[in-house]
Amino acid sequence: MPRELTPQETAERSLIKTYRKSIWNPFIAAVKRYELVAPGDHIAVCVSGGKDSFILAKLMQELQRHTDRPFALTFLAMDPGYNPANRALLEENARRLGIPLTIFESGIFDVTVQVEKNPCYLCARMRRGSLYAKARELGCGKIALGHHYSDVIETTLLGLFYGSQLQAMPPKLRSRNFPGMELIRPLYCVHEDAVVRWRDYNQLRFLQCACRFTEARDASGDGVGDSKRQEIKLLLRELKKTNPNIEKSIFRAIHGVQLDTFPGFKHRGAAYTFTDLYNGSPRFEWGADA
Repeated sequence: MPRELTPQETAERSLIKTYRKSIWNPFIAAVKRYELVAPGDHIAVCVSGGKDSFILAKLMQELQRHTDRPFALTFLAMDPGYNPANRALLEENARRLGIPLTIFESGIFDVTVQVEKNPCYLCARMRRGSLYAKARELGCGKIALGHHYSDVIETTLLGLFYGSQLQAMPPKLRSRNFPGMELIRPLYCVHEDAVVRWRDYNQLRFLQCACRFTEARDASGDGVGDSKRQEIKLLLRELKKTNPNIEKSIFRAIHGVQLDTFPGFKHRGAAYTFTDLYNGSPRFEWGADA
């Protein structure tokens, strides 16, 4: 009689077998296409407690196990002020999935709870800064975040609809405040729907954002509340009813920007006009520092 698999083994096997086409292959495609992992890297995989960060941790473990280009991993979790039940859930899921977490505390929720304007933006920036600092302290040169394909699409539309800008979410990014550090997004080509299916298949329960703003959204009754990102999610869901490939179209669009058609753009922080490009102005040169 075959041995019964542990929850950890079941979760790992499902990534490689059951969800190979929808999760493992797109994950590997992103790592290769955007050159996210190099031999000798020491990467801090940031685990917030949600489904995306936990599946990222498992995928990075599997990649490390199967690669012929060795790299090191540290699994880093920041407690921004979780209540005891949420902290316990984070730790239990790490044990269940075999992820050796290094947890540190920051108290960020105590700061953002007092902010009325753009609290989620402030929280994200503070979290990222804390993660960079801790990762560097532990000898890491990169941090890996769990942003996925759906996040890329939603962020692009959020910028267009509410930020007056055509701006995407890059698959990797050099830190300005922490020189030598880099942020990578290995789930860049993985759809959120696939992550949800993997979670449910393995009967896992993860943290949501666990802050007062998520609670307000859930209490609103419409599933949106004040969340613009949730509003975009619902809009995309409606648009896909008549155009199932709309997300694929947006994703391809950000990989094929026709710069010649834009009346204005930024390159490395410097603003340019259509005439700079049209007239061949020496102001603009690809690859030049601003």
